[in-house]
Amino acid sequence: MTIDSDVVVVGGGPCGSFAALNIAKRGASVTVFEEHNEVGVPSHCPGHLSIKGLKDLGLYPLPKGIVENTFVGAIFHSSKGKSFSVRFSSPVTCAVNRALFDRHIARMAEDAGAHYQLNKRVESLIIDDNFAKGVIVRQGEREERFSAKLVVDAEGISSRLLRRTGLTQLSRSMVVNGVEAEIENVNDAESDMVEVFLGKKYAPGFYAWLIPIGNGRAKVGLGANSGKPKEFLQKLMAEHPAASKKLGKAEVSKIAFHPITLGGMIPKIYSNGFLAVGDVASQVKPTTGGGVVLGLNCAKAAAETACTAFHESDFSSELLGTYQKKCREFLNFDLRFMLKARKLLDSMSDEKLDQTVELCAKLGLEKTLQSVSDVDFQGRSFLRILGSPRMLAVLGYFFYLFLSANP
Repeated sequence: MTIDSDVVVVGGGPCGSFAALNIAKRGASVTVFEEHNEVGVPSHCPGHLSIKGLKDLGLYPLPKGIVENTFVGAIFHSSKGKSFSVRFSSPVTCAVNRALFDRHIARMAEDAGAHYQLNKRVESLIIDDNFAKGVIVRQGEREERFSAKLVVDAEGISSRLLRRTGLTQLSRSMVVNGVEAEIENVNDAESDMVEVFLGKKYAPGFYAWLIPIGNGRAKVGLGANSGKPKEFLQKLMAEHPAASKKLGKAEVSKIAFHPITLGGMIPKIYSNGFLAVGDVASQVKPTTGGGVVLGLNCAKAAAETACTAFHESDFSSELLGTYQKKCREFLNFDLRFMLKARKLLDSMSDEKLDQTVELCAKLGLEKTLQSVSDVDFQGRSFLRILGSPRMLAVLGYFFYLFLSANP
């Protein structure tokens, strides 16, 4: 069989492009298939990313125009309007224009030698002797077979290709439906703080957010495991004690809907000639639904494994399994911690969340949290503050809530 490219990457999002970049830099030929006419369109993500996470990946500072705003902290609101805030001495997160951010990484990959084919939808894998050997691509009515030694699946949450490999898909019971809107005429939002709104009344199974981007504009959204996200968003903007004061007169200029996976990484992310990266592998924080920085780290690990496979001319699952080992080494503890935190939050009533937020404010928990600089690897950050008297008091309250909910 004639090999059209060493590696095929399915999906031109940040994880697919970052994998392509890191593979192409090592001399392999890479082709990226993106089903849309442009990389980064449509955007389904608010693009709220940690600055440290991007710096550690060598992606920050970003070119002018990509960063829309930077933030020194967050304000947390309960459904009844109780709140507490955490403010750092310097910016810890940023809001990026996701379309421009995605295109930036794609351009870096192209500069390294990766080739992009746009408006081409990968329909299925080519499987030969139980190995992924390429993809079948459709453009309009035309279908084309494209062979490769390795397929990197960065298709997103749809998981169409993953099914062909026989790998376990992400847990649909841990997927929430998200809505994200850009709005204008926001009133009195703190420009350097993001805001989080908790409670089943407005975002069952998740939370809502407000991300100011300047000149009275903001990104607002939420996730919900039941009901209609758009209706919850309208309710948040009109009725929430804190949100309605800022969003009651806001106008929606753009809106998008998307599923968010919160179940932690799927059990197996590799097979013969195949690696899964990003949302398709559920490499996403169960607490916040953020998957860009975690996915980029996994994409880098996938590229390292791919290059080892080329060096040894071995694309078997035995060798490619080192990719999963790499991911588990730096992700497993944090994902397990965040998954338990998500389940605990889901088990709490709005009344108990209200009491918890009030307790955090009374105890001055923000003083303890100010020592946390890593918002991506939350399990490790939690261990650093575990011995704090304020944190111990909050944990004692959580333990009481757990016992009262499970007599």
